[in-house]
Amino acid sequence: MGRAFEYRRAAKEKRWDKMSRLFPRLGKAITMAAKEGGDDPAMNAKLRSAIQNAKAQNMPKDNIEAAIKRATQKDVAAFAEIIYEGKGPHGVLVVVECATDNPTRTVANVKSYFNKAGGGVVPNGSLDFMFNRKAVFELEKTDNIDVEELELELIDAGLEEIEIVDDKVVIYGDYTSFGSLAKALEDMSLEATKSTLERIPTSPIELTEEQLTEVEKMLDKIEEDDDIQQVFTNIA
Repeated sequence: MGRAFEYRRAAKEKRWDKMSRLFPRLGKAITMAAKEGGDDPAMNAKLRSAIQNAKAQNMPKDNIEAAIKRATQKDVAAFAEIIYEGKGPHGVLVVVECATDNPTRTVANVKSYFNKAGGGVVPNGSLDFMFNRKAVFELEKTDNIDVEELELELIDAGLEEIEIVDDKVVIYGDYTSFGSLAKALEDMSLEATKSTLERIPTSPIELTEEQLTEVEKMLDKIEEDDDIQQVFTNIA
């Protein structure tokens, strides 16, 4: 699971680096979390996670505070969280997570990206069995962290797997265990550098370099859209 996760994350972040849209997406996630559960990170686990993710990407403190403040402003548009599923070239399956103030615009755009690549949007739920939704946390690997002890401490919180990837401790659990795992880490005074919900493909596919290049063009178009928050594929 870990290597595939690292590949997908690296590929996604490489595309995001070209887009210069990472901070607005992180800011939108913070605003939505604050609007949903309140602007106090101490009382809002989702907001704490969004802030941690923003800090891990070196988002300035002023940007984070501004994103939280926007949640309290009456003229801020209400964002709807919407998921679209689609099929791209070469058997690639794609799940697109959106946050939009105009679903009509977003669905039209998403459909066009798939159609232009020779694919298409499929009914929601069609790809559920092709992905496992997981809670994923990353910690900096330090001498103070005993991985075996950490594993024992987190089992009751819903831990499914833990591994070392480069200088990171990567923790996996079912998506329903996101809150309990986050709280367990907080109780242990361990701050995650990243905490998110990932969609892990159950049957990853291999692509040639030429095929991957073609698929990347489609994914680039999707991720350039301001309404898109995350994109997951079944690429190995």
